[in-house]
Amino acid sequence: MAFAPGLLQGRRALVTGGGTGLGRSIARRFVELGASLAICGRRGVVLEATAEAFRAEIPGADVTTHVCDIRDPAAVEAMLDDVWRAAPPDILVNNAAANFLAQTHKLSGRAVDAVLGTTLHGAAYCTIGCGRRWIEARQPGVVLSILTLSALQGGAFTAPSAMAKAGLLAMTQSLAVEWGPHGIRLVAIAPGTFPTEAAVARLRPGGVDHSGVPLRRAGKHDELTDLAAFLVSDHAGYITGEWVVADGGRRLLSGARAGAQEMLDWTDEQWAQQRARTPAR
Repeated sequence: MAFAPGLLQGRRALVTGGGTGLGRSIARRFVELGASLAICGRRGVVLEATAEAFRAEIPGADVTTHVCDIRDPAAVEAMLDDVWRAAPPDILVNNAAANFLAQTHKLSGRAVDAVLGTTLHGAAYCTIGCGRRWIEARQPGVVLSILTLSALQGGAFTAPSAMAKAGLLAMTQSLAVEWGPHGIRLVAIAPGTFPTEAAVARLRPGGVDHSGVPLRRAGKHDELTDLAAFLVSDHAGYITGEWVVADGGRRLLSGARAGAQEMLDWTDEQWAQQRARTPAR
């Protein structure tokens, strides 16, 4: 265990899309570290199953569930009112997102909106709603947004998601300045491959390939959740407006010289052949 069990004792987190995937893993880690929890999503049955699992597996787990379609600003405000009535959170995790593979020139407006509505607009509604309540109550808070590598370098065949995640990064940087005087921090994580069942099915139909990752493996969920816990904790209290890339070096390899990816897997014989082709110096 990387942290003391009470790292987040006395804290309360709201995690969007907290019933499944990375959101569930982050939510669980926060509870393990002492935080109380509110999770929201569109499927009540999934949220309740997650909450029941946490209560059964983690002694003293305090979890509430809130059904909400965050694409609807009125629904977000109603959800935040319910969350605040139970106990005001001081952590928001913008995790809920939509994405799928498609040729961009064949996307309908409805398809584009389906991604932007959850990933960008929904996160903005939740962030502004929490920020307004924190500022009015003179309460500090932390917003952690889950990005993707495409937020930093674009994403062919997932352009709406790349656009939305880039918007979240801009929001993180903008509000870190605007809300800093109110004691509100905004931070972000840009994960590489941390497999979840849904993401693999939608975005990696051929399976997960680690050939483009220098560390030659996928990320482990606990590696991401521990990073998230650190960033929202008081130990990161002087970090705001920043993002952390956790991708096993994948982004750096994409910017390397042509052929570098293949060279990682060259045999000793191939390197010997290359040396033989290199002029003596």
